[in-house]
Amino acid sequence: MKVEVYADVICPWCYIGKRRVAAAVTGLADPPEVRWRSFQLAPTASTRPGPTAAEAMSEWWGERAPQRVAHIKAIGLQDGLELNLDRARPVNTFDAHRLLHLAADHGRQDQAWESLLRGFHTEGLDIADSETLSDLGTRAGLPQADVHELLTGDRHAGTVRQDQDKAREHQVTGVPSLVIGDGRPTSAVLPVAELRRLLSP
Repeated sequence: MKVEVYADVICPWCYIGKRRVAAAVTGLADPPEVRWRSFQLAPTASTRPGPTAAEAMSEWWGERAPQRVAHIKAIGLQDGLELNLDRARPVNTFDAHRLLHLAADHGRQDQAWESLLRGFHTEGLDIADSETLSDLGTRAGLPQADVHELLTGDRHAGTVRQDQDKAREHQVTGVPSLVIGDGRPTSAVLPVAELRRLLSP
């Protein structure tokens, strides 16, 4: 069974979705391999950190923003996550996605997603900064030399763009989106029991 999840590092729901998909797969008699795919929510965003995620939500939702922020934080806590939307500052994630594909080459995809998601959402790190990405990559067990080569070149730039094209083919419009086989995308933040049913052979 081919299982893909389209996600972006700056999305708090993707961190929640990652935990739920992992929980759903755990314990299955024949667990599928889950491949995480790149989906940039803001491909034209600056590489310089701007307002925090909480401040950006205030612009989108006005007086409803504090309630929305509190809701996301509470849902995160239920899944064991500390989502600090008042520290996380959205940036362009293109290089972060390139690093995640490098991690997949080394069989460290899961560890790298965890490292970057935690770095951004919990620690409030700048995931567009090369030094920060290098540190997060080595935390995930990637060879420092390979990370340096990636960040000083254009390796996996095409891979990220291919994922974006695949997302359009699958009609993915938001993240995290779960795609099983050639089926239509569905939310990856469904309850664990529902995700387990969908992912069972």
